[in-house]
Amino acid sequence: MSRRRSAPWIHRWSRQLIGAIAITGALLTAYLTVVKLTGGAAACVAGEAAAGATNCNNVLSSPYATVFGLPLALFGFLAYASMATFALAPLALQSDQKKALRSQLEDWTWLLLFAGAIAMTIFSAYLMYILAFELEASCPYCIGSALFSLSMLTLTILGRSWEDIGQIFFIGVVVGMVTLIGTLGVYANVGEPTATSEVASGEIPIASGQPQPAIGGWEVTTTSGEAEIALARHLTKIGAKKYGAYWCPHCYEQKQLFGKEASSEINDLECAPNGKNAQPQACSAAEVNSYPTWEINGKLIPGVQTLEELANLSGYQGPRDFKYYLPGN
Repeated sequence: MSRRRSAPWIHRWSRQLIGAIAITGALLTAYLTVVKLTGGAAACVAGEAAAGATNCNNVLSSPYATVFGLPLALFGFLAYASMATFALAPLALQSDQKKALRSQLEDWTWLLLFAGAIAMTIFSAYLMYILAFELEASCPYCIGSALFSLSMLTLTILGRSWEDIGQIFFIGVVVGMVTLIGTLGVYANVGEPTATSEVASGEIPIASGQPQPAIGGWEVTTTSGEAEIALARHLTKIGAKKYGAYWCPHCYEQKQLFGKEASSEINDLECAPNGKNAQPQACSAAEVNSYPTWEINGKLIPGVQTLEELANLSGYQGPRDFKYYLPGN
């Protein structure tokens, strides 16, 4: 009597493993989405800034971290949640009466898992390229997500016996090309900022979509009044510093509040290693965790500050008829 050959362990547990990875990725991206939407700071690896690497919060606030005006992490959450559903849904059908339905569902979800894993891996590979060569930064969250995507792809390929290898290869090529073309299309305007202006109402013009600027950053388009110039000179006189990066959209917003003339008076430190007159060591020594960050009277104040807030924090006593304000304020 012949003994029935048992399935390899990876075939028995591949769906559970893919589901576990996808759930972990969904939790990670959900956390990053909440952080982005609430304007908070993500927990980064201890000693990251001291090692001279661009802090992960700065990567997460870069122009590449927003797609169609929404956090990139939100789309990552949806992708991981879908992968978890595809992986675990067939396991809920256990009875013999549902055996045929489960078999059909497994076939369809394997194809969806394969296509999803290919798309996520291609997109993650592009982001790794941006991380290494454009931002020249380190981001454990981004690297972890890329490893999750690659792991799911590996488990999807090895997790079952594929009958038609040619079909799988064709699907992989098509999905990979579509993903790559779509990704390049999403970031096609990087380096070509556009601006919307409401100067007459006092609302500062902000780059729309915030694509990647040239090394020197976006050009400040607002003009400074007497109050803005006086505040900027006061901040420099008391030794205040602003830490930022040329690609940081919030740093641009801060400059727009001051205007072109006053911005040139500020002690502005460039933290991006490939930026103009970069001083990454000074930023690391100050333990700056996000851009922009002000240092006033020895205290670090992260985030975009209104000129009224900066005046109060620095003890400024001059004119306060500031011309611009943040949208919504």
